[in-house]
Amino acid sequence: MQVERLSIENLRNIRAAQLRLGPSVNLFYGTNGAGKTTVIEALVVLAKGRSFRGGNVSSLIGSEGKAFTLHAQLRSRDGSEHRIGLRREASSWAGRVDGADLKQLSDAAQFFPLVLIEPTSYLLISGAPELRRRYLDWAVFHVKHDYLLSWRRYTRALKQRNAALRAGDVSLVKALDPELIRCGTAVHEARVAVTDGLLPLAMKCVGTLNQSLGKMHIHYQPGWRSDEFEQSLQESLARDLERGFTSVGPHRADLQLKLNRRSVRERLSRGEQKLLASGLLLAQAEYLHGEQQAPIFLLDDLASELDQEHLRVVTEQALGLGAQLLITGTDAKPYGFIDSDACVLFHVKQGTLEVV
Repeated sequence: MQVERLSIENLRNIRAAQLRLGPSVNLFYGTNGAGKTTVIEALVVLAKGRSFRGGNVSSLIGSEGKAFTLHAQLRSRDGSEHRIGLRREASSWAGRVDGADLKQLSDAAQFFPLVLIEPTSYLLISGAPELRRRYLDWAVFHVKHDYLLSWRRYTRALKQRNAALRAGDVSLVKALDPELIRCGTAVHEARVAVTDGLLPLAMKCVGTLNQSLGKMHIHYQPGWRSDEFEQSLQESLARDLERGFTSVGPHRADLQLKLNRRSVRERLSRGEQKLLASGLLLAQAEYLHGEQQAPIFLLDDLASELDQEHLRVVTEQALGLGAQLLITGTDAKPYGFIDSDACVLFHVKQGTLEVV
């Protein structure tokens, strides 16, 4: 997938921008606070309905009104075109895809196989398990088209079961368990199918960036210890009633990252964690590419996070997948190794963007 045109209105400090993007590298440079990251943030918001920078919706809305508006024109690998638009106010939203209203914000995500590497990506390594589940689920979502429905049904059943646990209603808990088990098993099986292909790629990509990290062991932990989810759910019932929530299931899954039998969080420096996270995200992109989902790479301020050699390796591996890249930085010089004929250069200054 490629973004051909991107329109941004009243998003943070960008009042209005109409961008025609190149099919290969699009490099946005300017001083800190100029609005570079807001450009790639616009694509993330279109894809996921929320920003990767945190904060509430109100923090995204600029000074020119009570809402921001985003539009993108996309072209898929088979040549088909799609148009996606989103308007968001502080407490409401409206979106359309190819002329049809969106029912949920996440319905647009299927058109955006985004891979984002940004300054806090190291939290994929040192942060909470939820971040690693999101990393895995983003790949699963794009290649297993019934996955989102299974996940939504699972989370609905989980909320109902937790409410029954808090009320101490054992009969209702047991009545809800079959749906939870059915949907939870579907979620688990989809994840396992993807990890079988994704994790070997992760080992390869990480090893390319750092040979010693390539010896790391990555294991998918499903969220329970028994052989089957149903068995584990039954064994945990007394504990769950006491605590008032479901303690086992896909919502407790994690990717365990170990080096010499110890968690990488205990062994790696911040710089090594950044390299490891970059390798995992490169593997995610390569996996999506292999599944006929051409990724869009968003590299935010990567030159300030990686040394020149690793910056070159990450960028060239992304280019090697035939991916479209949107890159931000305070200076274009660190990316001098990129063929100028394949690069569209944008100067960003106080919320305005000009092609150089």
